[in-house]
Amino acid sequence: MHTAFDRLVRFANNDGQTFYGEAPPLAFDPSSLIGEKVPVFEGGEPWSPAFKLSGKTQTIAKILSPIPHTPIYHCVGLNYRQHIVESKNPMPKHPALFNKPSDALAGPLDDISIQKEAYGLDYEGELCIVIGKDIKGLAKDEDPLDYVLGYTVGNDFTSRYWQDPKLSSYQAGYAKSFDGFGPIGPFIVSTKVVPHPGELQLTVRVNSEQRQQANTNDLVFDIKEIIKFLARGRTIRVGTIIMTGTPSGVGAFLTPPSFLKHGDVVMVEIEKIGIIKNRVIFQG
Repeated sequence: MHTAFDRLVRFANNDGQTFYGEAPPLAFDPSSLIGEKVPVFEGGEPWSPAFKLSGKTQTIAKILSPIPHTPIYHCVGLNYRQHIVESKNPMPKHPALFNKPSDALAGPLDDISIQKEAYGLDYEGELCIVIGKDIKGLAKDEDPLDYVLGYTVGNDFTSRYWQDPKLSSYQAGYAKSFDGFGPIGPFIVSTKVVPHPGELQLTVRVNSEQRQQANTNDLVFDIKEIIKFLARGRTIRVGTIIMTGTPSGVGAFLTPPSFLKHGDVVMVEIEKIGIIKNRVIFQG
């Protein structure tokens, strides 16, 4: 999909006004952009045909989620081979899907307010896709990447307590659908900047301790396969976020298990895209 941007950042200036801007090509940590002037866009949302650089600049005061709203998250479980091994599950024949609601959306530096009932809080660093135009079914000769606005970094926060099959009836969605459980950012990086999303290094740290590290070449189902499967017989709306799965190293499968505590900071970094850092704050 052709885009007017390479590395799109959404931010507020010192007056609280919100803008889309073009982030510098070597910017990965959003904290480093605070106080920087960047070129800004006009013309509505980034998937609009009228979206273009305005010729003006604005100063970044706060980095926001790269889109203000998403209709839904479509998420793929058990999609890294090593994660399937650690979870002792069979290799899936088709993508294992669940959804997160729109209120799971959060920004790349936001504190995540955790419901006190979300016991066994875990992290899942993920490569995410942002859809740039509606899809319903794809012809055999169509390229699914023509519908991709770009790629971003995500964290699929999960309450392992509510993922217990005895409580969830083997459904993953509820455990992953609390408000703020899907922070993304800091940028949407275009497909021309990342032409090979299946060759990216992903790293997750909790309070600077490395927990997950893998390459997206370990994915069972790649980006094109996921989009084709999702769009079969149903509409995937513009602005939809697709979370492509997490690698091995989640807290639930460490020995002993290690779940997130009040004040922990989870950092997810994906090569060529950027870094998100979210602190978890337990209510009560």
